[in-house]
Amino acid sequence: MTLPPPPVQVPAANPLVRALRAPFEARTWKETIHLLLNMPFGVATFTIIVTGFALGFGMLITLVGIPILIAMLYVSRAMGTVERVRAGLLLDLDVPSPYRPDPPRDKWWRPFVSRTTDPATWTEIVYHLLLLPVGVVTFAVTLTFWTTALALLFLPAYAWALPENAQIVDSWVRLTFDTAPNVVGVGLPGDGWVIDTPVEYALVSLIGFALVLLTPWVVRGLATGNRYLVRGMLGRDMTARVQELTASRSAAVDLAAEDRRRIERDLHDGVQQRLVSLAMDLGRAKEKLDTDPDRAKELVVDAHEEAKRAITEVRDLARGIHPAVLTDRGLDAALSALTARSPVPVEVSVDVANRPPASTEAAAYFVVSEALTNVVKYAAASRASIRLERENGYVRVEVADDGIGGADASRGTGLRGLADRISVLGGKLEVASPPAAGRRSPATGIPRGSSRPRASDCPRRESSSQSSSSEPSRGA
Repeated sequence: MTLPPPPVQVPAANPLVRALRAPFEARTWKETIHLLLNMPFGVATFTIIVTGFALGFGMLITLVGIPILIAMLYVSRAMGTVERVRAGLLLDLDVPSPYRPDPPRDKWWRPFVSRTTDPATWTEIVYHLLLLPVGVVTFAVTLTFWTTALALLFLPAYAWALPENAQIVDSWVRLTFDTAPNVVGVGLPGDGWVIDTPVEYALVSLIGFALVLLTPWVVRGLATGNRYLVRGMLGRDMTARVQELTASRSAAVDLAAEDRRRIERDLHDGVQQRLVSLAMDLGRAKEKLDTDPDRAKELVVDAHEEAKRAITEVRDLARGIHPAVLTDRGLDAALSALTARSPVPVEVSVDVANRPPASTEAAAYFVVSEALTNVVKYAAASRASIRLERENGYVRVEVADDGIGGADASRGTGLRGLADRISVLGGKLEVASPPAAGRRSPATGIPRGSSRPRASDCPRRESSSQSSSSEPSRGA
């Protein structure tokens, strides 16, 4: 038996080494830039929010304020996106979008009402207002620490060149350069310590060096508080996320129970009945084998046909659980085989170069399978299309047809089942199916997870499949 090697433990860096290395790390300077930018960004967001909403509410009586207020919702979201991107670039913070998905656009006003009633919208507006006072504090503290530390550290290098009194800091510590060469006063406001000897210069430089080592940790403390602020006000509510995970777990349990009942029903009503009929035919053939060979031969032929039908049903049942071609050759081949059995012409477009995890493949396959079944049963469509593509770490599945439309996930158990299957993986189901306008059912937001490159991976493939057979999304 071969045991895996023990995990390699990386020794923690020496505290002194960490302190000496901190001023030179990219993280320190990225966080410093972020803290310094808080004030100008805060001035911009505070001014835009206050001016825009004041103008909108002030002109509300003339109805001109309504489009201004609606525009401010979009402006606020755009500024929130900028802040999340800035936090990602400078604070290495991944902040997911907190907004609720927009409802179907069957009525023009529904997206605006949805955004207005979304708590994330108003939390984001409060963040834009708070960014100004927070930015003033982070800007002042960061700039004071860095300038004081660097000024004291390099004091011997430039003090002799100053031609007249130059008071650099007079807030917490007063740092004044006198007219006499190499004479510097350091002390509290109103007091002073005249520095005019090499030993005193060395002591001041040592104090500056200590401040240079201390300042990165002050910056990191401020940046950590900034991370909590951004994550709490611009990210998703953790309570809502916990509720969503609890609901998806319950949906997974219900979905597994429903699949088990379906398999039991299909076995009992289909395959079992065929096998019983097969056994009866073989039993009657056995009885007539000596007395009526011709009739026994007919019964054996019937039993043979019944056995083939039973094999076909077992194969279809196995395909319904998890088709073998999906495991062996991936989504492209599995969807081509699926659409080949559809009586409605289907155009397939697959752009997933590296295979996603098996759970994502299975979810995408069953979304397409259920959507095509709905197209055949209810859509009265003459053609359909399937499109799979990668989008921001997700696999986006879109099924569309030119049928009668009118699909509603709230009224159909099939679409609700698809929503449950996708939500278990952290995905989303959207249905756009206005009556008399065809159907479009994209299954957006099925996370890819870690991709699994395989030898059978294939590039983008487009095909059109049509069959005259009578056998066989966001929502068809």
